[in-house]
Amino acid sequence: MEKRRFAELGLSPELLKAVDKMGFEEASPIQTAVIPALLAGRDVVGQSATGSGKTAAFGLPAIEKVDPQLRAVQVLILCPTRELAVQVAEEMAKLAFFKRGVHAVPIYGGQSYERQFRALAAGTQVVIGTPGRVMDHMERGTLKLDRLSMVVLDEADRMLDMGFRDDIERILSAVPEQRQLLFFSATMPRVIQDLIKRYSRDPEWIKIEAQAQNAPQVDQVYFEVDRRSKIEVLTRLIDIHDFRYGIIFCSTKVMVDELDEHLHARGYSVDRLHGDITQAQRTRVMDKFRRRGFEFLIATDVAARGLDVDDLEVVFNFDLPNDAEDYTHRIGRTGRAGKSGRAYTFVSGRELYKLQSMVRFAKLKIRRENVPSLDQVEEARENVFFERLRATLEAGEFRRQDRIVDRLLEQGHASTDIISALIHLMQGPAPAPAPVPEPPARRSAAPAWVESRTQPSSPAPTGPAGDEDASPSGPRKGKFERPGRTGREPGFTTLFFNVGRKQLVTPADLVGKIAGVTRLPAQVVGAIDLHQRHALVDVESSHAERILAKLAGVRVKGVSLEPAIATDAQREAE
Repeated sequence: MEKRRFAELGLSPELLKAVDKMGFEEASPIQTAVIPALLAGRDVVGQSATGSGKTAAFGLPAIEKVDPQLRAVQVLILCPTRELAVQVAEEMAKLAFFKRGVHAVPIYGGQSYERQFRALAAGTQVVIGTPGRVMDHMERGTLKLDRLSMVVLDEADRMLDMGFRDDIERILSAVPEQRQLLFFSATMPRVIQDLIKRYSRDPEWIKIEAQAQNAPQVDQVYFEVDRRSKIEVLTRLIDIHDFRYGIIFCSTKVMVDELDEHLHARGYSVDRLHGDITQAQRTRVMDKFRRRGFEFLIATDVAARGLDVDDLEVVFNFDLPNDAEDYTHRIGRTGRAGKSGRAYTFVSGRELYKLQSMVRFAKLKIRRENVPSLDQVEEARENVFFERLRATLEAGEFRRQDRIVDRLLEQGHASTDIISALIHLMQGPAPAPAPVPEPPARRSAAPAWVESRTQPSSPAPTGPAGDEDASPSGPRKGKFERPGRTGREPGFTTLFFNVGRKQLVTPADLVGKIAGVTRLPAQVVGAIDLHQRHALVDVESSHAERILAKLAGVRVKGVSLEPAIATDAQREAE
């Protein structure tokens, strides 16, 4: 089924605004099919896997039909587990963000009754609950369903497997006769078909088939990481494998922009692509990417649709895609024309279960690996530097510096010390990567649904790996501390930047941006003074004009830079 934009599905401006705020640009196949049917008042039977976008498929029409003035339960969503109930409730709150007066509450076992009593008494319109706790509230009289207009059974097959059939039947028997009924299930066993036949009225059947097929030339790996550590893990993988050409996929426009800023600040050569980029900008970015004018393209699925790029070394799923079809489209952009490629996927928390469903649904061959350690990254950097130095020596493609070497030897310096000092000057100070928290220790090995040929974490490669000085962009990572009070160091020029504390800018942001964009070492930046609405930055005078030219129009924290030579008044301003 063809995907469509949400604006084409008949939703109100409030809901379209919420969808845009969440960063989604295009409806998934299940959303494209289900939303118009529910808005038209039809009962629906939807068959699709977890992670296909079901929550928004039923959540948007449900919120659309809620009367904010009516303080009574109008939508009931049944879920098999408390975890799913909480997840659905969080999603519903985001979807209803701009529709004033609409409230959703989860009710499930293990949570305080008092909290649930208060929420129900306040007149919430949307209830998301597990069958057992919903039945409990119905029997207590604290949950009244006489004004109910829509019932959703999410993951109906799972609820029946868990023994909730009697509760479900009692609930469906108690709801008003004039209501919409929606069944969502990955499978359709006979017992579910019987329930559909008994309680629904001429439902529209919607089945989303798995289109995904494995890419045989793509090595697929996933890492279970904390959300806050994704950027650090991403940079470690880039460095240890020395990747120089790839795509990083994010789920939302917001995440694309944030990741673009973070990687620029760390000195990586990146650019971005999403639905807010104009066609002219898109053309320029893609032309530059095909010419390898930068190393990594950060993009949403919509923006990357139809890209024709060869020789990609790697695809990163920074965010897990919505479904197996999108996953396959993403990873299929590497490993083309008989060449091998790599695909790395990051999962956090409950996303592991979403990946599990995708693996089973589309028979993906993916294995789990551990995040590379700092020792492995450092060893890889040493290996690449050694190989480059060895190749240069063997090729003899260098100018001899006998006079300098002789002078140092005459002063009593050992040859090994001279070489070590030169390597130190070339590599710069050691980076200070952020720690990566270990994932929850609930498994000592990969789960059963992962490809049986699970391998341990690969050792640091002996071939090229991304050392700090692989490109002239300067240090890629590290915390840059700069002294305050600009304008007092000889040989430096003070520049004015139109960003400051109000934009949550830090010295590291400015140093990283200057180093990453200009390809100058971070050492060209001196003192930095941060003010509320601007910043003063000392740079080596010989590089001032280059920095001004290169950073004009570059974004920091969403603000387009307008750098200039600082005036006396700007220097004195507090």
